[in-house]
Amino acid sequence: VQLVESGGGLVQPGGSLGLSCSASGFTFSSYDMSWFRQVPGKERELVATITRNGGSTNYADSVRGRFTISRDNAKNMVYLQMNLLKPGDTAVYYCSARYFVTSYWGKGTLVTVSS
Repeated sequence: VQLVESGGGLVQPGGSLGLSCSASGFTFSSYDMSWFRQVPGKERELVATITRNGGSTNYADSVRGRFTISRDNAKNMVYLQMNLLKPGDTAVYYCSARYFVTSYWGKGTLVTVSS
C-alpha cells in the first residue's frame, strides 16, 4: 500500500496551491479519502474528506470556501485545491484512506505560506 503526496511548496499569502495524492496497493474506489494537516507541536487536523464515489465532501470550518477536495477513481488520485492561502495554513499535509477500521497514510508534503 502506498499513498504519495505531491505539490507542496512555498506560496505567498493569498496565493493558490494544488496537492495531489497517488494511491496504490488497495481498492481505491472503496475508500473514503481525506486530507489532514499537522503543525509541529500540534495535533493532526482533519482538513477535508470525500466519500468513495465522490458524492459527498466535508471540510473543516477553517478551510471551507477556500479549499476543494476531489478524486479520480480511474486514476487512483485524490486532490486538494487550496486558494486564498493564509500563513495559518502552513503545515505538513497528509493524504489518508479509510475503509471502516482500516486506514492508510502518506508521508506528507510541506506547505509553507509566507511572504
